[in-house]
Amino acid sequence: MDFRLNRKQEAFRKKFVAWLAENLPPDWDPSRFRNYDGPEAWARAYRDFQKRLFEAGYASMHYPKEYGGQGKTLMEEVIVMQTLASTCMELRVPGIIMHGMAAPTILHCGNEEQKRKFLPKIIDGTQIWCQGFSEPNAGSDVANVSTRAVREDGYYILNGQKVWTSFAHLSDYCILLVRTDPNVPKHKGLSYLLLDMKLPGVEIRPTTQITGGAEFNELFFDDVRVPVEMLVGQEGQGWMIAITTLMFERVLGDAVMGAAYERNIGKMLALAKETKRSGRPVIEDPIFRQQLAQGYIEVMALKYHGLRNLSTQVQGGIPGPEGSIGKLLWSEPNQRIFENAMGMLGPQSQIMSGSPWSVHDGFWQYGFLRSKGNTIEAGTSEVQRNIIGERCLDLPKDVSRAARQK
Repeated sequence: MDFRLNRKQEAFRKKFVAWLAENLPPDWDPSRFRNYDGPEAWARAYRDFQKRLFEAGYASMHYPKEYGGQGKTLMEEVIVMQTLASTCMELRVPGIIMHGMAAPTILHCGNEEQKRKFLPKIIDGTQIWCQGFSEPNAGSDVANVSTRAVREDGYYILNGQKVWTSFAHLSDYCILLVRTDPNVPKHKGLSYLLLDMKLPGVEIRPTTQITGGAEFNELFFDDVRVPVEMLVGQEGQGWMIAITTLMFERVLGDAVMGAAYERNIGKMLALAKETKRSGRPVIEDPIFRQQLAQGYIEVMALKYHGLRNLSTQVQGGIPGPEGSIGKLLWSEPNQRIFENAMGMLGPQSQIMSGSPWSVHDGFWQYGFLRSKGNTIEAGTSEVQRNIIGERCLDLPKDVSRAARQK
């Protein structure tokens, strides 16, 4: 599909760029990676900005108007999302799970009541959502979920634990994968719930990372009573609904990540021009020039892979397993980009933000540390390669793994 913008779409893009220039937070600094004093301030900034997008008619462009969207095309949504990613990606991070996972899953798999209750509040910034899939023994092996949900008197009684739950400490609701039937094969005994994070028995424990932040959390459930009306689909359909969630995360996420990383390549080029090693600008070093070129090539591969997969959604389809290719295309190159930037900085790579001698206020140091999680989060690289082999290339399954899944 031809994703070049036509005259009407280009006019829309220019109009949105002009609006964005006037509506970013007044203290927004695009040269910094962190613009907030703590997670609560980050959440407030996200909600305020999402509300501005909604009121201006730029939120969820392709969602039906009856659910709070604009009823426009997916291409207009792509224009908005890519522009935001290349301008203020950090401001959008708390919304990634909502707009890339929760909202499309509710739209495609939820009932009418769930769509009308939740989608408008996601779209206008009222609610923040998190994702409760991973557990201590069920990370990339999502089907190994053991958190139990027992149906009793119109409720599901939850007991168990989740881990690596991004933004749980800021969230109002959670998309939650639970085990409702322990007596069938593990893929068939799962169900999908929408959880109110303020319910009694929900405990949230932030996890401090090597960056110094606490983006991830542990969740503990102790006899949490979730109304049966919060079940998405039917009991036992949790695995297929979870796959739907992950497919949507991959596809639109690839196109957005490509735009964000294209911005980072531009910042890296500027770094190479202004940084000197042995008295010469880094940009003159052939090794660093090759690293810049390789980074640009990999980011373009990610960008156009994401746009190619979007053609499936444009035609009304649901994303497929090809999204696993995109996950590799953003996670591993992003680590290389930040590693190469640290090499360009040389001894200055040791100076973090807050120092008058830091470069770009520690942008590259923070990104280097945070990127280490890229090949683990959202499914490890090893698991993605298995998915690509089995579901995209139709290669035979690993015999030992296939036996474990029986």
